[in-house]
Amino acid sequence: MNARTFRPVARWVLLAALACGWQVVGAAPVATVARPVQFNRDIRPILSEHCFSCHGPDVQKMKGGLRLDRREEALKPAKSGKKAILPRDAAGSELVHRLLSDDVEELMPPPEAHKPLKPEQKALLQRWIAEGAEYQGHWAYQPIVRPAVLAGSEGEGGIDRLVRARLETLSLKPAPEADRRTLARRLSLDLTGLPATPEWVDAFEADSDPGAYERLVDRLMSTPQYGERMANGWLDLVRFADTVGYHSDNPRNIWPYRDYVIRSFNNNKPFDQFTREQLAGDLLPNASMEARVASGFNRLLLTTEEGGAQEKDYESRYLTDRVRAVGTVWMGQTIGCAQCHDHKFDPITARDFYSMGAFFADVKEAIIGRREDGMLVPTEPQARELARWTTEAQRLKERFEGPHPELEGAFGRWRQERLEALRSDSLWTAAAPTSADSTGGATVTIRDDRSVLIGGKSLDTDSTVVRFASLPERVVGVRVEVLPDKSLPSQGPGRAGNGNFVLTEVVARVVREGAPTREVAFDSVWASHEQTVSADKNPYGKWSAASVIDQDARGTFAGWAILPEAGKPAQLRLRLKEPLSLASGERLEIELQQKHGHGNHTLGCFRIGMATDVVAVVPPTVPVPNADLVERLKVDPAARTPEQSAKLWSEFKAAAPELADLRTQRAAADKVRADFEATLPRTLITERSDKPRTVRVLPRGNWLIETGEIMEPAIPSQFRPTAPAASDRRLNRLDLANWLVSPENPLTARVVVNRYWRQFFGTGLSKVIDDFGAQGEPPRYPELLDWLAAEFRESGWDVKNLVRLMVTSRTYRQSSSASREFLARDPDNRDLARQGRWRIEAEQVRDSALQVSGLLVPRIGGPSVRPYQPDGYWENLNFPQRGYDASSGGDQYRRGLYTWWQRSYVHPSMLAFDAATREECAAERNRSNIPQQALVLLNDPSYVEAARSFAARILRESSGDDAARLTWAWRQALSRAPQDSEVAALRRLLESQRTAFAKDPEAASKFTQTGKAPTPAGLDPVQWAAWTDVARALLNLHETITRS
Repeated sequence: MNARTFRPVARWVLLAALACGWQVVGAAPVATVARPVQFNRDIRPILSEHCFSCHGPDVQKMKGGLRLDRREEALKPAKSGKKAILPRDAAGSELVHRLLSDDVEELMPPPEAHKPLKPEQKALLQRWIAEGAEYQGHWAYQPIVRPAVLAGSEGEGGIDRLVRARLETLSLKPAPEADRRTLARRLSLDLTGLPATPEWVDAFEADSDPGAYERLVDRLMSTPQYGERMANGWLDLVRFADTVGYHSDNPRNIWPYRDYVIRSFNNNKPFDQFTREQLAGDLLPNASMEARVASGFNRLLLTTEEGGAQEKDYESRYLTDRVRAVGTVWMGQTIGCAQCHDHKFDPITARDFYSMGAFFADVKEAIIGRREDGMLVPTEPQARELARWTTEAQRLKERFEGPHPELEGAFGRWRQERLEALRSDSLWTAAAPTSADSTGGATVTIRDDRSVLIGGKSLDTDSTVVRFASLPERVVGVRVEVLPDKSLPSQGPGRAGNGNFVLTEVVARVVREGAPTREVAFDSVWASHEQTVSADKNPYGKWSAASVIDQDARGTFAGWAILPEAGKPAQLRLRLKEPLSLASGERLEIELQQKHGHGNHTLGCFRIGMATDVVAVVPPTVPVPNADLVERLKVDPAARTPEQSAKLWSEFKAAAPELADLRTQRAAADKVRADFEATLPRTLITERSDKPRTVRVLPRGNWLIETGEIMEPAIPSQFRPTAPAASDRRLNRLDLANWLVSPENPLTARVVVNRYWRQFFGTGLSKVIDDFGAQGEPPRYPELLDWLAAEFRESGWDVKNLVRLMVTSRTYRQSSSASREFLARDPDNRDLARQGRWRIEAEQVRDSALQVSGLLVPRIGGPSVRPYQPDGYWENLNFPQRGYDASSGGDQYRRGLYTWWQRSYVHPSMLAFDAATREECAAERNRSNIPQQALVLLNDPSYVEAARSFAARILRESSGDDAARLTWAWRQALSRAPQDSEVAALRRLLESQRTAFAKDPEAASKFTQTGKAPTPAGLDPVQWAAWTDVARALLNLHETITRS
């Protein structure tokens, strides 16, 4: 789009947005109520922020012998002999003296800490001491006890009664219930992540029967989109991504885990089972495929494929990552702070940290290098098809490997042929070199078995000359054996990275001092194997042995090579034109030329042999038997063991002409099965190693120090339950999972409830979602948090029941409108006297545009997809470099949940709307409001395409004049009818754009071609382009991307 058309759009987008205001309600003034000081609410936050770093749980860093996080320690004399706290004697307490001191040497906190106390905080501390300096156990670590709930009015549930009781103490009244349109849109966005359609809104507004609201809730929670919406936050939390993260950030197979999460929410899987399957699905009795897919949770962390990485370094990183994940996801604890030392604020020691890490020491994985492909996870139809081909392949295998009495005669002949080949091979004798050297300067070593090993610098070309001072009488043939060796790349026998070589010519000559050199000619050659791959330019059509004695076959593309048989012995037999004997003083030189010139394709290990019997140089009719087969062939048939017989028959059947058809059938069935299996999804899962890795405490987190105490798996000491019945048994991940959802752990239920409260109310009951420790925040409604946590646990960890409790409460149904005074007093809605209003998440922004446009493809699950992305965005994504191909067809219009998650290059439109990178567990996202977001909505091809498709809908599905169509479009985008002023603003935009595009029809046509969606026939390009700009304005409105 050109600048002339963009400027009116930008101006009118702003006008339209300003036209969409809302009414607000006032709030009564709040009376201040005096209340006793409470340690958890008033004092612990002050001590944690200003004192605990030097006088808290980290005893190794404790200063002055003073510890303030425990009452019994705080009341003891410090090293100075003075008591910091004297209950009911604030004036006599050293703590107060230090807080109020004018002497910078005595003042606490010290000035260099840059954490001075405010006067009101100092007053609170004095008042607390004067009232007795009573401590409370940290709120999050106390057992969950369901609080008593006062009786309420009809239809008022436990949430509403607890909220009302607090509001009354604050002299506040709850906001009125929102109108039905707002409720329908709010519920739809909260429960499905999609805006309510006009049809759903109309049906809800028309439903006057009792329970209409509850029926709408149930209807939304029964849709498959509910599972997608609920899964989105969980995937942030567990750092789900399609790539490994570190270094190359290469892809890995993990998307079936995402689909497992969606199914779990849709099927209302109990949260305790959800927990066990993810942490220890592989350890469950008779673990199902579902549970094993769930265990992929343990593989979601960042990993590396960098070849030069230090294994111990990354082993430490993986342990740390997994412990932090458990701490964030289930415990709401910053347990990672204890990686280097005891936690400075919470009662978690470094020993606790590493004993938690020991739970994951049994995860079988490559610390460095490519991840395995993972477990097959076929659908039921795919599993049936795979079973069919597996059965057919097995049937043919059994038929092939079964007895074949009709082939006894052929088997006997086969054995005899190989014995004759073996006798032919035995006619060769390894010759003893007197010297050998490399013309290219490689090192040459003659070994005791008369073989020659080449080492030293790598060469693209070389010639190796081997000399012999004595030979048997009448040599008729020369053999070059190429031999594997552990010192060579891929075990050789060549020095190329794949173990290959190219021998371009073999030259033999007789040398005598003072006499002319006598050339020795060859008249034929045979090789045990000749390479046929990558031989298009070879004059023989393969890397043939014949070329080593063919004077016309020279150059880069001629010579003898052996792929794919590298790593195995091979041999070249050359027949002399005339028998050769050496006279006195003569020596034989054999030069092996390797002139390929690329990739170090030179010889690495070989041995020269001689033969005096012409039988030895007759090309064998069958391959020379390998060493294992030789031993079995030598055994008399009557003395063979069943195992030796079976192996001989196996070798015979692999080449028997009589079984050629059966081998072909079997190979075809195996290929069909393998090809089909290659199309099936796989996913990384957890498998248990028989030998867990050793886990030590790492001083200061330094993986280079291996002197720390060895730790066994254990629950952190602060939360440790009674010992299990089998106390001598090493605890495992299933024990950890069971404890996390046990009554002995007070954290998990509170943490989960708090996260869902934030999802539906905007802010958690405890605002700090991922830290229930001392640096977090006590809940504003502690009784409500515990009531919901108790309800959640006692319901059998029923997530849908918990969600339904929240969204059917009157507290949830309140209007989100408020006066400016009230917003200033309680901007985060901590008192719950209204509902919250916030910009929807990145995925919902995309999904809303796709749904309104009619493009959304609602298919559930499957591989991740790739929306349009700016060219060159992956330009610096290396090892290997890779391009980005946007998905086509329906995959381009999938929900944002399915977007390919490249950790180091998260999709830029997602980042603009605060999507998490998922390099770390993210319990919540930021909610920013920046200009780039409007630019994304105006210019990202996904949103331009959505706007043009929305415009096509307006023109094809609505009727009447412009005002009627604008009203129809407004209801599609915002689930409500527009005000007259809003229609007028959009009409002015429409007319302006019609005029602009009428002057430039070519720009109109080009504008409406954005994206890959099919172009509807019969639309006037000028009208379509103008309505597209109207659609862009609607999709860019603040209200469109706001949940209220």
